[in-house]
Amino acid sequence: MSPRRMAVRRFVKHRAALISLIILGIMVLFILLAPFTARYGVNEAVFKTSPEKPNSFLSPRGIAWLGTDDIGRDLYSRLIYGLRVSILIGLASAFFGTILGVAIGAVAGLRGGWIDDLLMRVTDLFLAFPFLVTLLVLRSVMSNVPWLKPIVGNPTSIRFVVILFVLFGWMGVARLMRGQVLALKEREFVEAARALGASNTRIVLRHLLPNSAGPILVALTFAVSGNIIAEATLGFFGYGPQPGAGATSLGKLVGGAKGALLPGYWWLVVFPCVILILVSLCVNFVGDGLRDATDPKLDGNR
Repeated sequence: MSPRRMAVRRFVKHRAALISLIILGIMVLFILLAPFTARYGVNEAVFKTSPEKPNSFLSPRGIAWLGTDDIGRDLYSRLIYGLRVSILIGLASAFFGTILGVAIGAVAGLRGGWIDDLLMRVTDLFLAFPFLVTLLVLRSVMSNVPWLKPIVGNPTSIRFVVILFVLFGWMGVARLMRGQVLALKEREFVEAARALGASNTRIVLRHLLPNSAGPILVALTFAVSGNIIAEATLGFFGYGPQPGAGATSLGKLVGGAKGALLPGYWWLVVFPCVILILVSLCVNFVGDGLRDATDPKLDGNR
């Protein structure tokens, strides 16, 4: 049996990861088919309000399965559109952050010497700052630099949040990739490639990176979950993305529910938080299954 088939077999035997992957697949299907799965538009009221028949803060019922918000918008539909934006932010920022971390870690591990020391000290410097505080400070600084605005966009845009997360999402992958390169670069197949005249770039792309794909894929999965939670945290404090007409995010929905519990509008708090927790747990379980699947010392028996 090939290593790839063995990894798939170990992943399938991880029941929590398999069930989580199915749930995530259903969620992705719902957000891809949002024009059909959502009952209303993201900013559409369930019906036109009137003094005799208000549409705000309706509890879950037939016309609004998960209730309505303060201006009569359907929470179920807004959760579908919000989940789409949050998953987009999580995937994009994790993908580009992983690429940046892999590049920095590969250079540090392969070149060694003062380059390795410099890159790792920069990595330690980034890791030393509190994540949330640094995000808020950097957000304020970047939004006030005029020449950066054409690159990073508006502080309330999705692009700005993705770039912000990429800048602070590469350190763990860089340290992981550096460790993998240090462990592999003295192996026989790497020495053979070097003896045949292969460049450092070819050695990394053809030999080191494929042999490090498992840990990198696991790190990418956990980064998706971390970035979704980070976006929700920023949204809770009012600093998350505000895409404008036609869009929202889980962070914005969670942040908008801050004052809804005491008046008794429990559905505005429960449903966004449940979706956020469910997505985070599913992604983490998938990452845990990938970690077991890519470890050849495990047979997947539970």
